[in-house]
Amino acid sequence: MLQIALREFDGLLRKVFPKIFSSSLVQHEMVGNYSHLLTVPGSEPDLEPYMLLAHIDVVPADEADGWDAPPFSAQELNGFIYGRGTIDNKQSVMGILQALEYLLEQGYTPRRSFYIGLGHDEEVNGLHGAANIVKLLKSRGVKLQYVLDEGLAVLDGVISGLDGPAALIGISEKGQATVKLSVSSAPGHSSMPPRESSIGILASAVKRVLERKPDTNAFVRTTTAVTMFNSGVKINVIPSYAVAFVNFRIHSAQTLQEVLELVKSTVSDERVKVELVNGFDPLPVSSYDENTFGYQIIKKTVQSMFPQLTVAPGICVGNTDSRHYKDITQDIYRFAPSWFKPGDPQRFHGVNERISIQNYEEIVLFYFQLIQNNDIRKLPPPHSSQHEL
Repeated sequence: MLQIALREFDGLLRKVFPKIFSSSLVQHEMVGNYSHLLTVPGSEPDLEPYMLLAHIDVVPADEADGWDAPPFSAQELNGFIYGRGTIDNKQSVMGILQALEYLLEQGYTPRRSFYIGLGHDEEVNGLHGAANIVKLLKSRGVKLQYVLDEGLAVLDGVISGLDGPAALIGISEKGQATVKLSVSSAPGHSSMPPRESSIGILASAVKRVLERKPDTNAFVRTTTAVTMFNSGVKINVIPSYAVAFVNFRIHSAQTLQEVLELVKSTVSDERVKVELVNGFDPLPVSSYDENTFGYQIIKKTVQSMFPQLTVAPGICVGNTDSRHYKDITQDIYRFAPSWFKPGDPQRFHGVNERISIQNYEEIVLFYFQLIQNNDIRKLPPPHSSQHEL
């Protein structure tokens, strides 16, 4: 079923963006069967290329969960487009391609080469889409000035203490660890319970781990979530085995190893076995000073569209396809100008995911301007006027 949907979407892209797929300028390749790699060569090949990323896959959705419109209908209601993927991440997929389609219609040829990578399995770690696109680019010796992917957005009233809306550009993303905690003990009958059961021992250990979790937001620290807790096979049998899985999203100030050591010292019980199921370190922090080409191009594009916005670096709390690109670029940024107001973050992977028609138009315009702004050879001196872009 998934493969059929991906094939149908491929057909839709070719139909909706005829200039892209018929242009002699744009080289299109399918990677990993369903992902797309577009190469747009520039007229000045000595300029280091950049890359725009988005992903075409989405998480499941069920109309029975209470959607105001069928989740795969793209129905318009009260100025909004409803549908799974409208903010994760079809808005960027279609925004990037629509911007390029408009530019090609105008006879545009970039000075700086760029790539577009559309992965098909980001929601399940991107191991067949993004990873294979990177493998192909590495085989060709490609090095990128910067990469721009999904991640952070324009937050308006979402972060307490922040006056007015702000565009946060992700300069890193959290690492991740799934840790298994387990306890084995002698089984028994519930009529003669021991002082401590496997469930009690494990529950105490998990409680100690969770007590370290502050109750403030995920942008500034490592977060902890118990995602599974299993034990028992019969109502009157004290189980011999109990297991829990804890998921950590690791802040850039910590490493995977530090989190593991912290868990072990916090549990501090030899009866509890602590095992790493999988995980990886946070991504390196990308440059964001006044002389950093990619960050400043993104920032100035946002400021030219939304002069009222504060633009600042931030940490992306989720994981994106861009983490696969760290070997071919030093600077990875995670941002699209999607507007999130109070209540909107809950729509992400949730019910009634939607985007306003106006915001989608803004996203298209953002990529339309960004592509052209990348054509300068180098940044203007700091504090000079923005019109030089």
